[in-house]
Amino acid sequence: MNGTSYLWIKALHVIAVIAWYAGLFYIFRLYVYHVQKRSEPAVTATLEVMERRLLRAIMTPAMVVAVGAGTAMLVMNPSLLKMPWMHAKLGAVFFLLGYHGLASWTRKKFLQGEYVFSETACRWLNEVPTILLLIIVIGVIVRPGA
Repeated sequence: MNGTSYLWIKALHVIAVIAWYAGLFYIFRLYVYHVQKRSEPAVTATLEVMERRLLRAIMTPAMVVAVGAGTAMLVMNPSLLKMPWMHAKLGAVFFLLGYHGLASWTRKKFLQGEYVFSETACRWLNEVPTILLLIIVIGVIVRPGA
């Protein structure tokens, strides 16, 4: 592959990350509302549809494309794996994948009527993607240790 292909893959990666992050920023906010309204079946039914669509139609496909394109770029340029900033980025991505899994697991628990997190916990969990975004963006743009 040539340099132009790499740039197209990078563009796809950035677009997918933005889409994935849109969902990551929103999912636990929906869970805050879900916990608040758990005694109102009509509201929780609507929230369940929104949560399912967000996870299945936006978050998971975007995650797959982001990870796939990121992996392709590393295969095309393996020297990136020697960079300390890339280690930090990959560590943050690992935690993002775990966060995504936690969001999916939480939704399944809600569907079973198990509210495994309080409203306050959901509010705090909603901040996790922002912290990881700071690590990723500073690592990629500033490249400390490069």
